[in-house]
Amino acid sequence: MRADAARNLTAVLRTGARLLAEDPSTSLSAIAGAAGVDRTTVHRRFATREALLSAVFQAKIDSAERVLDEARLMEAPVAVALHRYAEGIIPVSREWPVGTRRMMQEDPGARGRREEQSRRLDAFLQRAVDEGFLRSDVSLAWVRAVLDQLVDSVAHQFPEVEPPQAADMVVDAFLHGVGGS
Repeated sequence: MRADAARNLTAVLRTGARLLAEDPSTSLSAIAGAAGVDRTTVHRRFATREALLSAVFQAKIDSAERVLDEARLMEAPVAVALHRYAEGIIPVSREWPVGTRRMMQEDPGARGRREEQSRRLDAFLQRAVDEGFLRSDVSLAWVRAVLDQLVDSVAHQFPEVEPPQAADMVVDAFLHGVGGS
């Protein structure tokens, strides 16, 4: 792929992710205009909004996969792996704001990959429980929900916080809570 074509594709995917997260009915023409490319450029690559959305889902999953690999969830010390995960996934969440629930409902291909990523993260959280970093008397589903909400909150409600500092906040709140003692 030529460099300009790759730049255009990246612009369309990122713009599409942002606009479709805001309004799922956004037209391909509106996405093209916001991305600064010609409408035919988008239509040549994506026949429908659903095709573009599927490509956005795949890009988000690819990015999350890299984060999971780089975090070394099962090899690195728990706190280190958790920080690596948070520091990596926060920018992914910001760059690809389209919701995971929507992705799971609308794209069967994405669903399987996302479920595998979810299993990897759940295995890491079980490891954190087994090693005493997290309470064993709390449901793993609840633990996961708390982590997901912390990441989502810092990614979208505090976009000015840089990923390393945001990861510090997530890890501290996740492992120690927000109460004073």
